[in-house]
Amino acid sequence: MAKQSLPSGARQVADQHPEVWKAFAALGKACAETGPLDARTRRLVKLALAVGSGSEGAVHSHVRRALAEGESPEALKQVAMLAIPTLGLPASAAALTWIEDFTEGN
Repeated sequence: MAKQSLPSGARQVADQHPEVWKAFAALGKACAETGPLDARTRRLVKLALAVGSGSEGAVHSHVRRALAEGESPEALKQVAMLAIPTLGLPASAAALTWIEDFTEGN
């Protein structure tokens, strides 16, 4: 991901601590390549992890990337719906609104 397309917090880390950012990016690449999951599955899992952590910024980031990679809004919304039994309705509904910040009208 190009630095200019990073969310402001991540961009600040990348700008102020380029060696840390380089190591972080390498770790992400290594983790992605450690198993048999394809790119689509990895993206949906990462979105689910962001939903589970309750991080609006991470959900936004993964939704933007998923849409750019051609993922359907319906699949992204299903991730939030799948979280209901595990995380509860309030957490899942919040995540759904974060997903819809980028999928409404799509």
